[in-house]
Amino acid sequence: MNYKEMYQSKIITVEEALQQVKSQQEIVCGLLACEPVTLLSQLHTIKERVEDVSVVHANMLGEYEFFMNPEMKNHFLLNSWFYSQGPRKAHPYGMVSHVPGQLHQFSSRRMSYRKPDVFMGCASPMDKHGFLSLSLSTVIEKDFVENADTVILEVSPHFPRTYGDTHVHISQVDYILETNREVPAVEPAQLNKKDRLIGEFAADLVEDGSTIQIGFGSIPGAIAQGLKEKKDLGVHSEVFSESLVDLYEAGAINNSKKTIFKDKFVANVALGSRRLYDFLDENMAVEFHRGSLVNDPEIIGRNYKMVSINSALEMDLTGQCCAESIGSQQFSGTGGHKEFIMGAQRSHDGKSIVTFYSTTKGDSVSRIVPFFTEGTIVTTSRVDVDYVVTEYGVASLRGRSVRERVKELISIAHPNFRDFLESEARRNMIW
Repeated sequence: MNYKEMYQSKIITVEEALQQVKSQQEIVCGLLACEPVTLLSQLHTIKERVEDVSVVHANMLGEYEFFMNPEMKNHFLLNSWFYSQGPRKAHPYGMVSHVPGQLHQFSSRRMSYRKPDVFMGCASPMDKHGFLSLSLSTVIEKDFVENADTVILEVSPHFPRTYGDTHVHISQVDYILETNREVPAVEPAQLNKKDRLIGEFAADLVEDGSTIQIGFGSIPGAIAQGLKEKKDLGVHSEVFSESLVDLYEAGAINNSKKTIFKDKFVANVALGSRRLYDFLDENMAVEFHRGSLVNDPEIIGRNYKMVSINSALEMDLTGQCCAESIGSQQFSGTGGHKEFIMGAQRSHDGKSIVTFYSTTKGDSVSRIVPFFTEGTIVTTSRVDVDYVVTEYGVASLRGRSVRERVKELISIAHPNFRDFLESEARRNMIW
């Protein structure tokens, strides 16, 4: 079989690709760096001929007209399972709805409700064997490639070829849209004093030989800085960020002590600078696997000394953790937060670490509170949180009573709020 001829026969234009979309259909999209920018930026142009098109996505990088323009209402609905800046803005227009769920179960649960009609994603160019690589995201992509009626891939030579469960054969693809666009690049976040303090406190909790999960942003970047003197670290993480390259080059990561996927970095999505993408390109030490595997707490728990490092928006005095809403307003999503914390609990000598600034809004609002406000989503239950880190230190919650937890958490709250928290704990008998 001539794979080149098969590939050439499937090349279409943006307009032809969008002709595949019909009213009442569901489109599922690739994530983050593999967001199908060319297609999504033109999706609004078919408004006049479609109604009730569902677009399923998470952590949308772009602010596209199909969901940002109120005139698109009733033509398109963005069903986002992890809000980013654009969906937060568009939510009041009724153009966006949240799909609750844990990452490792998202594909199966969504498909148990509704079969995907169209999958739109990105890939690196086809190799001589007829395989394209899904490149920088395998969170849900292969699940939907295998189940969608129509598969459309944007192919660019700038997307790195990655290994693991990333390959899709040209026979599985219905249409190819060739582009020359660069991969979306995000430079490492600048670190401030609070980040560095939190990074030092959290890094002290990580032992040599641990397998770590760490995400995007300034606090994870600061934690990575603090881990550079560690030895024999491994990586089993939802996210592959720039900070992992730093740790690898510093000699802190070698993956040699891992008990599953030994000698391999394991992740399911990556976002960073061109330096990161060049590191990942054809790197046999890195494997991208489906979120249903990477984020499964049972799989995570097989790692020896698994350390989950997550962020939060707010925590109450008993240790309940909110990482996805501000009151009743959806801010992000459950993602892998709960899964990695639960997985760390199952790991031999594992531990979970939750990090956040002690305050927000110019130190006028405490992130440690007596009670959550009405409508706040509890992302992770208090029984699974081991350590909490702010710029004021470390609170150890594992095995502690409520009284002991209150004392620990108040000790790492901003000094301006400690008296208030103590008085509210007494008044409400949180002990």
